Amino acid sequence: MLINELDAVATRTSLDLVARSTPADFGKATPCEAWTLYGLVAHMTTQNLGFAASARGDGDLAHWKLVSLGDDPVATYRDSVERVLDAFAAIDRDELPLPEFSTEITFRPEQVLGFHFVDYVVHSWDVARTLGLPVHFDQDVLDAALRITESVPGGQSRLVPGAAFGPAVDGTELSGLDRVVALLGRSPKWPERLESVA
Repeated sequence: MLINELDAVATRTSLDLVARSTPADFGKATPCEAWTLYGLVAHMTTQNLGFAASARGDGDLAHWKLVSLGDDPVATYRDSVERVLDAFAAIDRDELPLPEFSTEITFRPEQVLGFHFVDYVVHSWDVARTLGLPVHFDQDVLDAALRITESVPGGQSRLVPGAAFGPAVDGTELSGLDRVVALLGRSPKWPERLESVA
């Protein structure tokens, strides 16, 4: 599959999972320590809108400001998914701004799509774990996610405030989605017993 097709699979998987949530679920803790499910979905929605703006060539950092999910978080998230997938399908330039990552340089479209793809593979896992649901990706999706994940820088950059990913968890004996999430700082053993932090 091409990277835009891979990204669409991951992004729509995340939507399928979010759509299975109930209002009571939005106060639950997630594998992202700082966020409840509401905070995670608000982050995912914001990222979709930011990436959509970047795909249109709009480098205004204001598009990356955290949004409210309003009265219907699922509908708000669904709208953001449609916007980002439509924007990715219409990319017509060789370099794209990505101000949340850097205001100094631009990125190739395949890089931008790769960033979004890996993020939504992992966030699909985050949402699934929060809701106690299974999540499945075909092997070609997992292989592509692992290739990109293994190229994500580690070290001190993972420790700075606001880092996209935490320090890698030992994933030597892991494979598939467990290895992807471990390399990006999630514990594949994140507890199934979920506590509300609302």
